[in-house]
Amino acid sequence: MYAIAFFGILMILLSAVMVIAPDSWSNGILKFSRMTYFHGFEIVSRLFFGAIFIAFSEQTLYPAVMGAFGYLMVAVGVGLLLAGPSRHKQFAYWSAKKFNKTFRLAGSVSTVFGVFIVYGALKGP
Repeated sequence: MYAIAFFGILMILLSAVMVIAPDSWSNGILKFSRMTYFHGFEIVSRLFFGAIFIAFSEQTLYPAVMGAFGYLMVAVGVGLLLAGPSRHKQFAYWSAKKFNKTFRLAGSVSTVFGVFIVYGALKGP
């Protein structure tokens, strides 16, 4: 499914920023969290892509993994909705500061997962 592959490519690109420039990534999180649409965008994007992963997981090489990832994204979207904008903003600020030193490693791991998503989506059954 091309929408799933698109998500994987987007993940690879964003992960590359984490690996190459972790301080810029951290500052980007802080800047983005101050935008008025931050909370809504985070919820809608997770629910949208979660639904895509759930709906089209059977068309991928790893339907159980893709479906589980979709349900995880939907659960996080609902969790963010329940947490509210102020807690979400606090969490974004806290995590950008707390995990700045691990963004390079996290970006490396998420790059590999992005490649897995693209491969699984394009090499479906």
